[in-house]
Parts: sequence; C-alpha cells; structure tokens
Amino acid sequence: MIHLDNAHLESLGADIATPDYDRKAVTEGIVHIGVGGFHRAHQAMYLDALMNRGEALDWGIVGVGVMPGDRRMKEVLAAQDHLYTLVMKHPDGRREARVIGAMLDYLFAPEDPEAVVERMADPAIRIVSLTVTEGGYNFHPVSGEFDLDNPDVQHDLAPEAAPKTSFGLVVEALRRRRERGITPFTVMSCDNIQGNGDVARKMFTAFAHARDAELGAWVEAEVPFPNSMVDRITPVTTPEDIAELGSQFGIEDAWPVVCEPFTQWVLEDRFVDGRPAFEQVGVQVVEDVEPYELMKLRLLNASHQALAYFGYLAGYRYAHEASADPLFETFLLDYMTQEATPTLAPLPGVDLDDYRRTLIARFANPEVKDTLARLCAESSDRIPKWMLPVVRAQLDTGGDIHRCAAVVASWARYAEGVDEQGEAITVVDRLKDELMAIAAKNRDHPTVFIENRELFGDLAENARFREAYLAALDSLHRLGSRATLEALVKD
Repeated sequence: MIHLDNAHLESLGADIATPDYDRKAVTEGIVHIGVGGFHRAHQAMYLDALMNRGEALDWGIVGVGVMPGDRRMKEVLAAQDHLYTLVMKHPDGRREARVIGAMLDYLFAPEDPEAVVERMADPAIRIVSLTVTEGGYNFHPVSGEFDLDNPDVQHDLAPEAAPKTSFGLVVEALRRRRERGITPFTVMSCDNIQGNGDVARKMFTAFAHARDAELGAWVEAEVPFPNSMVDRITPVTTPEDIAELGSQFGIEDAWPVVCEPFTQWVLEDRFVDGRPAFEQVGVQVVEDVEPYELMKLRLLNASHQALAYFGYLAGYRYAHEASADPLFETFLLDYMTQEATPTLAPLPGVDLDDYRRTLIARFANPEVKDTLARLCAESSDRIPKWMLPVVRAQLDTGGDIHRCAAVVASWARYAEGVDEQGEAITVVDRLKDELMAIAAKNRDHPTVFIENRELFGDLAENARFREAYLAALDSLHRLGSRATLEALVKD
C-alpha cells in the first residue's frame, strides 16, 4: 500500500492519473470555504484539469474550514500534502481513479481566524469560493432575510471580535483590502441552491451593512457574486470506499472522494480581477445562468421527487432500483417531456432530449447507491421550489399537470408515515410534525394537504389541479403506487 503524498506520487500505478504539472510551480489564487466531497469532486477537479493543460497555475486553492468538525479534514489533508484521490464510479462497476493536486493548503479558522483573514486579504487571492450548504447562508426559512440574531453573527459584529463565521471572515478580509487599496476578490458560490450568487450577495452585504454602513455600500458596489449551476452526485465517502481504493489501486488515502462520471458547471462570467479559463475544461461560462438553473431544477431535481415517493411507497429503497424499473423510467420521461420541458426557455448548447436520457441513466447508476429516503427528505423545501413552479407555469398556459399533481399526491401519501407494506416511514422534514398531522386526515378530508397555503398557495382552489390531485391520491389509497403510475403512463 502506497501512502498518498508528494514523495510517493511517482510510485503510484499506471492505472491512476496523477498531476501532469509541477505542484511546486503552483501559486495560490483561490480561497475556498467549506471543503467537502462536492468541492473536491467539482471545482477542485476542474482546476486540476486546467493545470494539467499547463493553465491556471496561479489559481491554486487554499481550503478553509469554519466548523469545529473540519479539524479532521485539515489533519488528513496536511498528512497527504493536500492531495486526495477522486474515484469515479461507472455504472458497469468500473472505477476510475485520479489524484487531484490543485489544493495547496488548508486553514482551520477556529484555530487561527487571523491567518484566514490575512490569507484572503493577500492580493494574490482573487476569488473566495463557497460550498457551505444552504444552511451556511444564515437566512430565515420564511422571510429569506439574513438572521442577525444568530449568536455567532452577533459575536462577529462585536468590535475587535475574532471572526467565527464565514461572514465575519470574508467581510473583515474585504475591509482590509479596501483599507489597503487592494482590489476586492470575487465571492463565487458553488452551492446547490437557486440563485446562489444572488443569495450570497444578499447575505454577505447584509452582514457588511450591519457592521458598517459605508463598508456595506462598498461591498455591494464593488464585489461581484456570480451565479452558478453545479451538478455532480457525490455520495459521502464510506469506510468501504477507502478499503476498495486500497485493494484495487494500492493507495492509502484517508479521505478519498467518490462520485458519478457526469459533471456540469454553468458559471456567470462576472469577476472583478480575472478568473481561470474554466471554459477550456468543459465549464459553460455564460451571461445568464437562470435558464440552465431552471433546467436542472425542473428536470433533475423535480424528477428526483417524482421518483422518490412513488418508489419508496412501492418498496424500493434506492434510486437506481426504481429508475431501472421500466414503469418508473417511462413516468419520469413523460413528466420531463410533457410537463417540465414546455416551461423552459431555449438553452444554447444543450440537447434537452439527450439531457433527459442522461438523467435517467444517472439515476439508474447502481454504483452511486443514492437512497430514496435522502431524496424524500426536506420535501417542504423541495417541492415548492422544484415542482410547483412547473405546475403554475403549465396551468397558466393550459398545459398538462396530471403527473405533477400525482407527485404532490405521492408526497401527501408518503407523509402519512406508513408505506404500502405497512412499514413505518421515517419522515425527515423541518415541518415533519405539522405535515404528518395534516396527512393523517387525507382519507377523511382529501384536499387537506394541499390546503396548506404556506406551501401551496391557492392551488387547492384551482379546479384542474385539485381534480388531478384527488384522482391520484384516491388511486394511491385504493390501488397503490404501481397501479397509479400504470394509469398515468397510459394517459
């Protein structure tokens, strides 16, 4: 077994791709906050690909961990000279291993916040990127406004405080750059949330304004926050993944990353002080990300919901199992083609028929092992954002909504908390208690679930939607999920 570090790179097997560039020649250009599996399978991978072409050698990454649990990432990466293995899991069982060398350093903010701030204040750093998850943006779930009452935010707003949050760290670094006459950096969100750049702009400028009105105005006017659409299924690394990497490739890597072969990144071209030539390695650099984002939300994300509840109720537990079922495949393709696609604007450079087929193939990849329980989680956040906009757009134009309505009905049936085999369902949702209490009344009061105006607005009052929803819910109760889908694909 070969320990992964700089000294042993040349000792790795020929079946493992390693950096083609001299890592000693790479200099820092990006600070990335929130180094998890997705960042290492996505943004860092694209930079490594650029470096392998002899490009972007001045865009090396400095990782930053803000959460207490990030200490282990620091320790693991430091022991491996910040190298790690990316393993692509192909549907046929083949594994493709590649060592990524784009990361040069990793700082643990709770241990030394001053070091993080000063690194970001360095003129060499021209981009600060983020994968901090939706919760890391600190907005209120109902109002969408920045939560100034967060205790860590309150701490960071105190005079001379050592920052604890990404907001405190980033804004203090920007303050120092402004004070020193240094061009600000671009803040580039790579999180899987709609309008991620717009969300980042709103939250970071809100913090900056709360700290100092003049500083807030400067951040708002001078710092770009480009939007991006990111896509790659990256499961949590398991002990089995680590063991398999060792047995198949002979690499001792304490924290490799596993992912599907597919990857996509659509990035708004809005930067203040340059950027890597991402377009050379397949990134779609565009003026407007929104059409591509809506494609993903309404085709990929909403299709996950179309698959999840029906599949779970029918007894499946993994996405690949349900996706490989011809009945589910037909239903998903019908939803995407007949209901979701008509709501999308033209997308330059995208073959939507190929994209839809690719989604089915991705869902059916047995090596990824994505659970339906994960896809069913937090539905009260997902369905209103991903599926209901399709419903409303189709209602406005007179388009078909039967499949969308059936997906909503399958969620209502799932929220009852028992599957068709009589097994208890563990519902995971911030509104779990409220939703399950409502769903318990489904049989006696069939429209009760969609009468929740916080989630559905006035959809219960729309006769077309209500009729389609009630028909699907009744069929789910009387005949079950499979018979319900069989009737839908025949329509």
